[in-house]
Amino acid sequence: MSMVGLIRVQTNPIHLHCRRNHSSFLPAFSSLQLPKKLYKNSIGMMKPPKSFNSVVASVQPLEASTHFDNTLPTKDVLELWQGADAVCFDVDSTVCVDEGIDELAEFCGAGTAVAEWTARAMGGSVPFEEALAARLSLFKPSLSQVHDFLEKRPPRISPGIDVLVKKLKARNTNVYLISGGFRQMINPVASILEIPPENIFANQLLFGSSGEFLGFDSNEPTSRSGGKATAVQQLRKVHGYKRLVMIGDGATDLEARKPGGADLFICYAGVQLREDVASKSDWLVFNFTDLINSLA
Repeated sequence: MSMVGLIRVQTNPIHLHCRRNHSSFLPAFSSLQLPKKLYKNSIGMMKPPKSFNSVVASVQPLEASTHFDNTLPTKDVLELWQGADAVCFDVDSTVCVDEGIDELAEFCGAGTAVAEWTARAMGGSVPFEEALAARLSLFKPSLSQVHDFLEKRPPRISPGIDVLVKKLKARNTNVYLISGGFRQMINPVASILEIPPENIFANQLLFGSSGEFLGFDSNEPTSRSGGKATAVQQLRKVHGYKRLVMIGDGATDLEARKPGGADLFICYAGVQLREDVASKSDWLVFNFTDLINSLA
C-alpha cells in the first residue's frame, strides 16, 4: 500500500468538552455475513484533501478515583523503556484523542449506541471481534460516507505524540501503530507522524462495487481479541527485537504484554482512564511529556 502524502502539522489548540452518553439500548445482532465476491477500493491510499490538517487537542489529565502506585517507573521499567528497539502505539484514545469508530458512527448518526459498545470492548467485558461486528452493524458506513468523514473530520492527535515519535526515531527506535481501528482512518495519522504503511497493523473496511458496506476483513489479526499480541509476536519473530514496548489505553493493548509479546506495557490515560487496565500496567502516564523527558 503506497504511503499517503506527508502533511504539515498545524498546532491549533482546541478545548475538548467531555460528555457521557447513556443508553440502555444494546441491540441484538448476528455476525456479519460477507458475500464471496468482494471489491477492493483505494480509499486507504487516497491523498488527503488540500484542507486536511491535523489538530493538536488540549487534553487535561483525568481525575482518578483510585490511587495508583505505578505512576513513577521502577528502575527496571525505565531501563526497558530507554533501551527499547521497537515501540508500538495504539491509535484511538492514545495517538489520537478520539475513538475513530465512535467518531465515524456519530458522523453517520449512531454515536451513542456505538460508544457504549466501544466502552465494553476497551474494558475487556466482551470479545473484541463481537464488539467490532456489533458496532459496525449499527450504522454500516458506505464508502462515500467514509470519504466524507475523512474530508470533514481530520485527525486530532494527542499533545506531544509527534515530538515523542520524532525522539524515538532519532534514537533509532522503530515505531509501529497497532490498532483495532481501520486503515482508511489510520493512514492519514501515520502520514502526519511519518510512519510508513508497512509499520501499521489495523483493520480494513470492505465495500461492494457500488460502495455499499460489506463488513471488515476478519483475516487481520487486530480484528479479534488477542490480535495485538499476535501482531507484536509477529514483529518480534520477523525482526528479532530484544526490547519491545506497547503503549495504549485499553484491554487489547494490555493483552500485548505476554510471553513472546511486549516486554513492557505503558498505559496512556491522557484521554481515557480505564482503571482496571491502568492498575495492571508497568507504568501509568497521563501525558506524553513524561515519556519524552525520560528519554533526555
